[in-house]
Amino acid sequence: MQYLILTLMFSLLAFPAFAGEISLLGGYGVIDKPVERTFAWQVQYMEGLGDNFAYSLSYLNQGHFIAHHRDGNAANFWLRTNLLDRQLSLGIGVGGLYYYDTKQPADGSTAHDVHGFGTMANVAATWYTKSRWFYSVQGYWVRGDTSFDSVTALAGIGYQLDVPPSKGPDVKAVDRTESTIDNELTLFGGETIVNIPGDGNSRAAALEYRRGLMHYLEWTVGALYEGRSSLIDRYGLTTQLWLAKPFLNDRISLGIGIGPYFAKDLRHGTGQERIPIIFSTTGSYRIGQNWLLRATWDRIITRYDRDSDIFLGGIGYRF
Repeated sequence: MQYLILTLMFSLLAFPAFAGEISLLGGYGVIDKPVERTFAWQVQYMEGLGDNFAYSLSYLNQGHFIAHHRDGNAANFWLRTNLLDRQLSLGIGVGGLYYYDTKQPADGSTAHDVHGFGTMANVAATWYTKSRWFYSVQGYWVRGDTSFDSVTALAGIGYQLDVPPSKGPDVKAVDRTESTIDNELTLFGGETIVNIPGDGNSRAAALEYRRGLMHYLEWTVGALYEGRSSLIDRYGLTTQLWLAKPFLNDRISLGIGIGPYFAKDLRHGTGQERIPIIFSTTGSYRIGQNWLLRATWDRIITRYDRDSDIFLGGIGYRF
């Protein structure tokens, strides 16, 4: 059950019929036990499924409450109507959230990484301009299962990733019949941040081989070094399956991936790791026929309170 939301995200991204739009939103979230308010932000990818339906995949950061730092990955199904000559789109959505909650007890005892599955209800209003830019306001409620419930209000800006043939949402895209890439080798450098209090920042490096299997489906195998800090000294091998889509005449590509991470953590004894899960978001930008820049955000999901975020950037070669 805990990985249902990740499976749903993969299934939704496999729909080939429509182009996508991406948006960045910020605002505030509120909980009532106790009453607290803090910042929140969201990155959302949305695709139309006809004139009145859509789905979205999102990363939500619900901010830093006193005892909780929670973020997560969400998938939602939307019903929407388009008004004012398709410039205004109003929508309601329902879906699920796989969350990562760093619980920090008030008595100062050890913090814990808690994972779980929550449900969501959303409302949104989006204004499409004459260009590919649009403006959006959203509100959502999350029922957090073993975590907490919250209400969040956001506003932001977005961009349609392919040229729309007409104004408004639901832009039809060209379907692909071939794999997104053949072979790609990328060298990364970046930073690791462990998601519990302490000195958990360190330099990170990775080497990744990527292979296109079929249209929208890719596979990677790589070596990952998360660096050394007072909380972890972890490295290992990764393998992931990815769903990826190209945009802007194949100039850029976006994707999500998941797989096992065969890691060794020298700060902890054998048997503690239990093969963490690595869940990733990536984007690439071609700078030539064969060369590209790639950025990847990895979330390491552990069972021994050593979740981490790894922010990587690198240069790759396709062949």
